[in-house]
Amino acid sequence: MKFSDFTYERPSVEAFKNSFINELQAFHNAKTFKAQKEAILAINQLRSDFDSMYSLASVRYSIDTTDRFYEGENDFFDNSYPELNEHTNSYFKALLTSPFRKELEAEFGPQLFTISELRLKTFEPTIIEDLKEENKLDSQYRKIKAQAIIQFDGQEYNLSSINPLELSKDRATRKRAAEAKWAFYAEKATDIESIYHNMVQLRHKMATTLGYKNYVELGYARMLRSDYNAEMVANFRQQVQEHIVPIATQLLKRQANRLGLDSLKYYDEGFSFPSGNPKPKGSPKWMEDQARIMYAQLSTETDEFFQFMSDKELMDLVAKDGKQTGGYCTFLNKFKSPFIFSNFNGTSHDITVLTHEAGHAFQAYSTSNNGKLYDYLWPTYEACEIHSMSMEFFTWPWMDLFFKEDTEKFKFSHLASSILFLPYGVAIDEFQHIIYENPTMTPSERNAVWSDLEKKYLPTRDYAGNKHLEEGRFWQRQSHVFGMPFYYIDYVLAQICAFQFWQRSLEDKTGSWKDYINLCKAGGSKSFLGLVQLANLKSPFEDGCLAEVVKPIQAYLDSVDDSKF
Repeated sequence: MKFSDFTYERPSVEAFKNSFINELQAFHNAKTFKAQKEAILAINQLRSDFDSMYSLASVRYSIDTTDRFYEGENDFFDNSYPELNEHTNSYFKALLTSPFRKELEAEFGPQLFTISELRLKTFEPTIIEDLKEENKLDSQYRKIKAQAIIQFDGQEYNLSSINPLELSKDRATRKRAAEAKWAFYAEKATDIESIYHNMVQLRHKMATTLGYKNYVELGYARMLRSDYNAEMVANFRQQVQEHIVPIATQLLKRQANRLGLDSLKYYDEGFSFPSGNPKPKGSPKWMEDQARIMYAQLSTETDEFFQFMSDKELMDLVAKDGKQTGGYCTFLNKFKSPFIFSNFNGTSHDITVLTHEAGHAFQAYSTSNNGKLYDYLWPTYEACEIHSMSMEFFTWPWMDLFFKEDTEKFKFSHLASSILFLPYGVAIDEFQHIIYENPTMTPSERNAVWSDLEKKYLPTRDYAGNKHLEEGRFWQRQSHVFGMPFYYIDYVLAQICAFQFWQRSLEDKTGSWKDYINLCKAGGSKSFLGLVQLANLKSPFEDGCLAEVVKPIQAYLDSVDDSKF
């Protein structure tokens, strides 16, 4: 069965509630461990079926946000999930008070109970209407971006299709394309800032209702972070400032030298080489064919996985009007199928996003086939990003399939951009901490915070007189800030783990791949640091880890004569 054949049927909220209540009663009435286990599996199946319909509707809506039917379904789920939280929370409470908890922990592991404890800290029935409003605001923001129309040289572009023009060899074209894109954001700035202001107020209200001082601690609980806290993250950000910002600054100077410029302007930062950025050498269909070859050769596990993805047409890869921006992977558990969504636009990002999202999809595919509990289908987000970012590096030996004579150029660019991302990633994280610790800030005060953080982490950035950006609004492009607060340091933490897999894959391909497979199969059965340990990686929070990890990367980049590119 192909993705287009997957049948969508709006689930009945009342039927779900009634079935859930019955299964939960069976859990409470169970006289044996076996009976409670069966009730847990039944409850997980109910949740899985409901979530599968949500995921199917969400994918189809994100592919075409002008589809009125799936827009309505998106609204339905925005309103339904907060109402169901009360029922799922009763399940988590029951788990924690089970007389067979010892046996259940032996069967499923302690992480299920850690998750349950955190879930209970994030919800009370009094915030149901607030949760609905939060979903509504996020949908408004995503719709603004998905339906962007950018006029440039007599043609219309969206936020994905304008990107190749921002990477033009002609500097004047890059500048005009960037200005056209940011003119769209400037036009929508009042709407975007209003949405975010309302989000901050709403989240602070929910946090105080639940007994928190502000949203920060609630945000960490919603992210299911159990083995690190905001203080540890702040210390990690400081390490990035000390060890990574100087390296990033030198890489940008090196880039300016390659381009023959005294300094980079904001519209130059994405353009890396005077000969042009590396691009895949074929059409989207051709790229998918090359990926099939690549995954067939990488391992038997990835061969089976990618054949499955291709044969069932579980990827929508190409940018088009009305499509949401960005890329993601989801899992349709009822159909035992991952789904990859992206916006190919003819740049090297097509390949990094394909391998990145394939890492997510491969993990979910591996976990589901490993018989894990539905609660363990995905780990916490920073662990999820280890799968995706590491897959980008495990596929390096096959990059010649896509880039031909530009393979070494791509590898240099990929590794350098991975380093350059880190300061931006921690800036986004620190921004959110400051905003939620100071919820009464005005939109202009929030923008001023971002400007200060750019000076701290991105000290060479030059907006060349662009008023919108110089006023501190660059952050408004970052969807995570709106829809998934605090989901950004996850990428930085995972990148440090992925760098370790990159180094280990060069030294011990078999051993590192075995650890990666074990990590994927484990899914969310352990906490972030537990999974890091399982994969034989060093914790990013460990003293000295960051400085040690970047040494071989810096050595690699320094060994490359980038002037030949």
